[in-house]
Amino acid sequence: MSDLFATKPLDALLVEARDESGTGLRRVLGPVNLVTLGIGAIIGAGIFVLTGTVAANFTGPAIVLSFVLAASGCLFAGLCYAEFASLIPIAGSAYTYGYATLGEIFAWIIGWDLIIEYAFGSASVAVGWSGNLITLFQSFGIQIPPQLTAPPGTSLVLYNGQWARLATIGPSLLSAGVDPAKLPSTHGILDLPAYLVIALMTVILVIGVRESANFNSFIVFIKVGTVLTFIAIVAAYLLRHPGVSAANWHPFIPPNQGSFGAFGWSGIARGAGVIFFAYIGFDAVSTAAQEARNPQRDMPIGILGSLAICTVLYVALGWMLTGVVNYTTLNTAAPVALGIQATGVRWGSIVVMLGTFAGLTTTMLVMLLGQSRVFYSMARDGLLPEWAGRVHPRFRTPWISSIIVGFFVAIIAGVLPIDVLSQLTSIGTLLAFVIVSAGVWALRVKRPDLPRPFKTPLVPVVPIMGILISLGLMASLPWNTWLRLIVWLIAGMAIYFGYGRKHSRLRNPSRTR
Repeated sequence: MSDLFATKPLDALLVEARDESGTGLRRVLGPVNLVTLGIGAIIGAGIFVLTGTVAANFTGPAIVLSFVLAASGCLFAGLCYAEFASLIPIAGSAYTYGYATLGEIFAWIIGWDLIIEYAFGSASVAVGWSGNLITLFQSFGIQIPPQLTAPPGTSLVLYNGQWARLATIGPSLLSAGVDPAKLPSTHGILDLPAYLVIALMTVILVIGVRESANFNSFIVFIKVGTVLTFIAIVAAYLLRHPGVSAANWHPFIPPNQGSFGAFGWSGIARGAGVIFFAYIGFDAVSTAAQEARNPQRDMPIGILGSLAICTVLYVALGWMLTGVVNYTTLNTAAPVALGIQATGVRWGSIVVMLGTFAGLTTTMLVMLLGQSRVFYSMARDGLLPEWAGRVHPRFRTPWISSIIVGFFVAIIAGVLPIDVLSQLTSIGTLLAFVIVSAGVWALRVKRPDLPRPFKTPLVPVVPIMGILISLGLMASLPWNTWLRLIVWLIAGMAIYFGYGRKHSRLRNPSRTR
């Protein structure tokens, strides 16, 4: 059993990092690309969709405290990621770091777990993208066949000339005295827009990482501009109408409703666990370490820079949103659009919609990039079949891995609802944070002599805080999410003992690539 905890020699990893043979991944990304990759992954469905849900159900105006709490957990984990990414600039992120410090079994667990973060995360964003596209089409009188707009079995009803999911529109129908059973209805077969947008992102990734990063950087400027535009418009409105914000921000922390997580301080904790989804992505920067020109310097800039920028934007947006609209009305699929409408600035609604599309698009792109790079690293170690690590001779991207990931993510996006996907993504990411934080601490003990271009400060305090906050946020998530995680990890262990352990190059050095 001891061989399960065998670690991959750091010397071997550093040799891979210096591979300039022309057959590996291409080093073309600079610090700006890496920061925008992080922002591209972070600003997406979480800020544009979940902000309203969390404020209405868990926190009220105190959502800004939930953002700060979630960001603090990300900061501790981000400092640990930054040390690893500069020390071991290899594609694979937490998988590679776990292999170097905690052993092969932990590496497999985290690699399998990262599928939940990146693959399921990009699928959940695709579902949100699809919902916004359908709403946009309907506003112009364009109707997509309703059966092709929702996962299998989803109940849809026709109300006021538009098809909508019953689970979403049901409360509004009841308050209006409308019986859903008397409305025309149908059931979803496939979320086709979600399927197609994943296919498009996959094509962009196969063509090349430089092209993908440039596309991402362009879109990131659009969506950051969107968030800044929203903040500026709402701030100007509230300065002219101070009574509106005074009424909406009181009480700042609504009293608890009698159960854990429904307002009060427990609501802030539950809100942080849910809104944590809005921060997912900064760690995806580390998966591109093998494609960075100067990873020792630029990886910490990309990871910590993107996290800092997004935290400031999130707190400001949450503060403005709950000031312009009462939190009790924010449980909607488009809370930011609702907020801009309250100001009476019509052109702002168009800007917000374009920014939402931009935000969701780049999040999908970066998450799909991260997943294919994790598979690439696992295949090079023999834990996955050899084809997953093949690099295209022209584009120098892991093209087969990208296509396979894109295919299965498209299917997941087409058939699973967004609430299941987002909660799985959050718990999978938090588990990755726990392992990376523990890995930094373990490596400091085992190899204190290593030259570290970036050093996590206050070790072991920072890693311990990263572990504790991440575990605390995991504990705030529903039990059924834990159950899905456990089932997923059991399935992964079956694959490891059935294939990965037998083909591991660490255990069988004679195997060739």
